Amino acid sequence: MTQPVRLADKLAAFSEHWQPKLIAELNGQHVKLAKLQGEFVWHAHEQEDELFLVLHGELVMEYRDRSVTLREGELLVVPRGVEHRPVAEREVHVLLFEPASTVNTGTAGGPRTVEDPERL
Repeated sequence: MTQPVRLADKLAAFSEHWQPKLIAELNGQHVKLAKLQGEFVWHAHEQEDELFLVLHGELVMEYRDRSVTLREGELLVVPRGVEHRPVAEREVHVLLFEPASTVNTGTAGGPRTVEDPERL
């Protein structure tokens, strides 16, 4: 990939929630975009850290003992092994940066699992 990726164009290409889309790869890492709304499942990633960068809206990252609110332009790294649940009252656009092996539902599995994200 030697051309710029226009995030607004990539975000305009899909509408479904909780279905991350692959937009770039580097050094065994995936860069993904996702639209989130509502509550996700409680889960953890045993081997991978996960970076969330809020591009639009507001995201609440719930942990079992507290919650952290992320606003546009803010990012958060969820360390491996930490149980968490993203929650978005209104639609939120996020950029995710994580190892290619990361499954979105981590150890929880279930119907929201995306094992091979679509490339945009």
